[in-house]
Amino acid sequence: MADYVHIFDTTLRDGEQSPGCSMNMEEKLQVAKVLDELGVDVIEAGFPAASDGDFESVKAVGDMGLNATICGLSRTRRGDIDATARALETAQKGRLHIFIATSPIHREYKLKMSKKQILKELPPNGYRLVRQFDGLPWQHLMFFGRDTNKEHRSQ
Repeated sequence: MADYVHIFDTTLRDGEQSPGCSMNMEEKLQVAKVLDELGVDVIEAGFPAASDGDFESVKAVGDMGLNATICGLSRTRRGDIDATARALETAQKGRLHIFIATSPIHREYKLKMSKKQILKELPPNGYRLVRQFDGLPWQHLMFFGRDTNKEHRSQ
């Protein structure tokens, strides 16, 4: 398996952020089916805490019984993780994709958090929050810092 390339597709979540590219539920399910037929390994179906519509679409994709792992995006907030857990509870294979913004502009103006506070949210401390959920519906957990390329060691 060392030569295997894993395909992680974000069309159903990130693709919808392009102007004029929003999809209704039926279209999302059709795209998910095609992605699965193409052999995509992971389908990031949405951000369940963002809206009721996103929650329902992640749940619906998870209910399709696809071969792909179904992924839900979440901030490090307990409410986000809970929404993702509920949306993925019936998926055959689920993945929790947690992020936190790390760039100075996000820290200062969006999150209003210090660098030290952000670091407390990152693994291994971030995993403590995830472990609080019994019967986790996901087999995989991913964690990333958003805009880490804009972070500077000197700050």
